[in-house]
Amino acid sequence: MSTVTHTSDQRRPDAASPADSAAGRRAKAANSIGGRIFNGFSHLFLAVWAIMVVYPLLWVVMSALKTDSEVIREPLSLIPKSLQWDNFARAWTAGIDSFFLNTLLVLAFSVTLTMLLGSMAAYALARYEFRGNRLIYWMFLSGLTLPVYLAAVPLFKGVYNMSVVFPLLGPNKHATLILVYVAWSLSFTVFFMHSFFRTLPHSIAEAAMVDGASHTRAFFSVMLPMAKPGLVSIGIFNVLGQWNQWYLPTLLMQSVAGEPKHQVIAQGLIELSVNQGYKSDWSGLFAGVTMAMLPVLIVYIVFQRQVQSGLTAGVGK
Repeated sequence: MSTVTHTSDQRRPDAASPADSAAGRRAKAANSIGGRIFNGFSHLFLAVWAIMVVYPLLWVVMSALKTDSEVIREPLSLIPKSLQWDNFARAWTAGIDSFFLNTLLVLAFSVTLTMLLGSMAAYALARYEFRGNRLIYWMFLSGLTLPVYLAAVPLFKGVYNMSVVFPLLGPNKHATLILVYVAWSLSFTVFFMHSFFRTLPHSIAEAAMVDGASHTRAFFSVMLPMAKPGLVSIGIFNVLGQWNQWYLPTLLMQSVAGEPKHQVIAQGLIELSVNQGYKSDWSGLFAGVTMAMLPVLIVYIVFQRQVQSGLTAGVGK
């Protein structure tokens, strides 16, 4: 008969010594402190960034509600003594009304054409394999690498020469600016929508064509509605980019033979700043800037969730 003795130094393999548990607690405490410090710095950075973004916007809006003397005496103050709503009426009659009308007219056609042509081209390049597919795609992308300033001289001369044959496509014409905006925005639209269409299941379009739908019907009735988040995102980018565009309108919307210039909002604000500056009407100038800024800000706030979902849809699929 044998007996088995257990020595006191035998321990369970998974038992932790007091020293190990103490070291683990110290590591957790250090990680907790480091996480708190990192969170504190990140929140501080975000707070400073928010102030840098929000303060100039509030400063412009509140300066539009001041008198000219308040703008000069207390330029950094955000609290006007009394709200001067007539500043907006004065800026509107100074030319903002025609600037808004021209801008809305141009953007209504340019953004629509950009979205239509860009989504069709992106879908064809993403959905169908054919000879020259990648070449056409890279030619679209090459437009992103070309600064618009390099095309100023040939674009200017081309538009003026075009007016001899097609008077509606000459300088100071809405149709000219619409087509130039479409060409300027098409590269990024094709790039964005091409990546988005590649994430969509092609089996749905194939099922629609099995049921008798044509390629065009499958695109407009099936694939395009599925790409709504991407369309909203790229639509917002196109609206913001074309609304804030200043160089192209200044280059192309020049008066010819003494006719009035069809200025858009970004171009007109420069002239308004000069005119109101000579008149020392600083409150009217701030009111004009506020009216030009608020529409795109409201559009982004309303559609911000669609923009975020469109930007992250390709990553999540």
